[in-house]
This record gives sequence, structure tokens and C-alpha cells, in this order.
Amino acid sequence: MSSIKLGLIREGKNPPDKRVPLTPSQCLEVQQKFPQVEVYVQSSEVRAYKDEQYKEIGIPVVDDVSNCDILMGIKEVPIKELIPNKKYMFFSHTFKEQPYNRDLLRAILEKKIQLIDYEVLTDINENRIIGFGRFAGIVGCYNGFLTYGKKHGLYNLKPAHECEDRKELDRELSNVKLPSNTKIVATGFGRVGYGAREIFTTLGLREVSPEEFLTKEFNEPVYTHLKAKDYYARKDGKPFDRHAFFESGEGHESTFSRYLKVADIYIAAHYWDSSSPYIFSRTDLKSESIKTSVVADISCDIDGPVACTIRPSTIEDPIFGYDPQSESETDFMKPGAIAVMAVDNLPCELPKDASEHFGNVLIEKVFPYLFGDDPDRIIERASETNLQGELMPDFAYLENYVYARDQRN
Repeated sequence: MSSIKLGLIREGKNPPDKRVPLTPSQCLEVQQKFPQVEVYVQSSEVRAYKDEQYKEIGIPVVDDVSNCDILMGIKEVPIKELIPNKKYMFFSHTFKEQPYNRDLLRAILEKKIQLIDYEVLTDINENRIIGFGRFAGIVGCYNGFLTYGKKHGLYNLKPAHECEDRKELDRELSNVKLPSNTKIVATGFGRVGYGAREIFTTLGLREVSPEEFLTKEFNEPVYTHLKAKDYYARKDGKPFDRHAFFESGEGHESTFSRYLKVADIYIAAHYWDSSSPYIFSRTDLKSESIKTSVVADISCDIDGPVACTIRPSTIEDPIFGYDPQSESETDFMKPGAIAVMAVDNLPCELPKDASEHFGNVLIEKVFPYLFGDDPDRIIERASETNLQGELMPDFAYLENYVYARDQRN
């Protein structure tokens, strides 16, 4: 059995990302479960787990990983740091033809690199295998309650990125003191949405139906978690068809604005397709009957379905205000302003927990195919490119994206 050298690369993108594909203990676990694999760690000053923590358990920490066969990171690798003729695994953000990473994919092809993109790793049933969505939901929902406390002077929470781990973050939630009639509405039922629900559970919030949420008053804080049928309707008046909607959102309209009239907080954890109508518009927000004062937009589609998300915010400065009347940014503490939390790299705020979860999934559901037989083509189907400098058949559609010039009006 030939040996495989696996290298964990340092993150080179700015702002720096503290997450890692494998924790120190997981590196040992990999070598135990896959004896043919040797793990090397490229030295880094930014990752959540320090070089010494890898060294202490016998994992080599090196400056040069060019001897490794497979190189793993988290975020996009800077073009100048790409090593030719290697297999790389990272989130490339190219399969949706993102213009800002076109040059990256071009360089990967030129350098004859096999890019295995985490974002398109799927099982035999085409279900996505791995990602950080759960932690985006956890941190984003936490930040929503942090924002609400600040906006109304009710309580203070430590920023998530200042918490050592998830346990400390959960302890911080004991400081949340909501008025008895507080109502929270949430959208999205993927990994992100279920991550947000973990915060609702920790807070001990009662879940109510959408109808109860809209029509009843409560003497305790409550939330409702909406499915698409609860806030989208067909324009022709026919019954909502979930499968047809997710095939294409055309011919539908949003009914979400009625929730804005009763909800104090909106937690946006949905996946939105450009064929679907906006969830609410800037015109909707101008209504004097709007009650919602805090929007935690975890999905963070800029200038899109959540109209007040006019820009992303940052971990260091997570909240901005949106003035519905002028449709512009303002102080979030200003009366009438909606406080918006739209951090677009939320899992980075709990790097240790997020890394541990990510590594566990890699070891269980990806590495057996990466280091052994792959009858279901798990790795092949997630490879956008091959070592010959070609796009793989499943990604042939990217050819025009890679080689075409920018099309600008």
C-alpha cells in the first residue's frame, strides 16, 4: 500500500480564517484509521489550534508542504500560493460561476491542479455531505439576540468570537431577558435553519404555528419557523406546490410582510434562488405597521430577498442600521431604524467547534473514498478539475465562465 502525504495548509486569504480541516486529535485519528496516510501541518499564526498543539502529539509542523500529495484548507487559496500538480481540497466558490474567483479557477487549470470542492461533495443521493451551515445558524441566531439586546437596552451578550467555545456561548445565553410578548420569526430548514433552532432550544423558547403567531398574543416569548408555503403563494390562486416552487419560483409572490407586522425579530436562515420573489421589499418596509426592529440575515444575499440587507457586516462590527424611509444606512440605535446583522463568515466566530464538526464529517464520510475505493464516485463528482489541467465532465459548463471575458453593459 503506497503512502499518502496529507498536508493542512495555512489560510492565506484576508481576513484570516481561524478554522482548520482537522484538529490535532483528528490528525492522529486519521493516521490510525488510515495507516497509509501521513499528516503534515503547515505552520500558521492564525489558526484556532496552535502549531504547538500539533507538535505535542507528534504531528509534523513544517513551512513547506510541497512534498504532500493532497493539500487541504478551508477558504480559497491565493493564486500565488498554489502548488502545481497537486490535489487540493477547499471551498473555491467557483461552481456557481462567481466572477470574483474566475482567475482562481483559471490558475488551477493552468497549474494542472485537481480541485476537490467541499461545497459540491455529495453522496449517492446527491445530498451535500459537508459544510459549516450548522455553525452559521448557531452563531447567526445568537448574534440576532445579541443585536436585539443592544437595540432595546435589555441585556448584553459577549460577542460570539470572544467566547472560547460553544459551551461558553450557551452560558452567555442565560443573560437574555426578553419581554413576555416577544415574537421571533425564522425562515430556512437546511443545516443553517436547524442550527438556528439550537439557539431557540437553549433559550427555552416555545414554538407556535404560523397562524397562532399571526393571530394570538402570548405571555411568554415565542417563535415560529416558516416553511416556504407559509410565506409564498401562487399568483394564480392555486394551491402551493412545494416541488414546483423549488423547481422555479416564477409565478409566485411573497406573503411575508404580514409577519413583519407582528414579529420583533426576524432570523433569515433560508436558501434563496434568484428565480423566486424577494421575501420582502424596500416598499414593504416603509409601512407604518412594521414592528420588526431586528433582522439577523444569516443567508446574507446582498441587495436581495431581505431588502434591508444592503451590505455585509463584519465580525468586528456586526450591526448596522437601515432607515426604511430613506432606504439607506443609519445608526441602528436611531428610532425607526431596523438593526441588521449580516455577517457573511459566521462560522469563523466559533472556529474550534466548527473545525471539530467539519473534521468529524471528513473522517467519517469523505476520507474512506479519498484514501480508498470510491465506487460511488464521491471524489470524482466533487472534482471540478483534473491533474491534466481540464474541467471534469460534470463541470464542463464552467468552460465559458473560465475563458470568457467579463460581460458588462
